[in-house]
Amino acid sequence: MNQNLNFPITSRYYTIETAILERLDGRQVVYLRRRFLPQPGGFALLQEHTVVQGERLDLITANYLGDPEQFWRVADANAAMRPDELTEEIGRRLRITLPEGIPGTPPG
Repeated sequence: MNQNLNFPITSRYYTIETAILERLDGRQVVYLRRRFLPQPGGFALLQEHTVVQGERLDLITANYLGDPEQFWRVADANAAMRPDELTEEIGRRLRITLPEGIPGTPPG
C-alpha cells in the first residue's frame, strides 16, 4: 500500500511505503514501513568535507547542498544511523554526494 502522507519530494520518507494496522476496536492506523540506510556505494561523490571544531551538520549541508534540511542525505552517504555522530570527530572526512542512485559525471 502507498498512501500519500504529504511528505515533500525532498523528504527522506517520500518514497517509503505505508501500511495499515487494524486495531482490536476496528480503527485503522496508517504508518510508514521501516526505512533502511542505503549502501554508501550507491552515491556519486561530489567532494569531501573535513569537519572542524564547532561545526553542525545542518550548516555543512546548507553550504554544500543549499538546504539544511537535507542533512539526512549526508548522513546516508556516510552510513550514519545517528546524524550527530558525523561532526563529533574533528578531522573526520564527510562524503558530499549526489542523491542516491543518480550517477555522477564520469572522469574526463
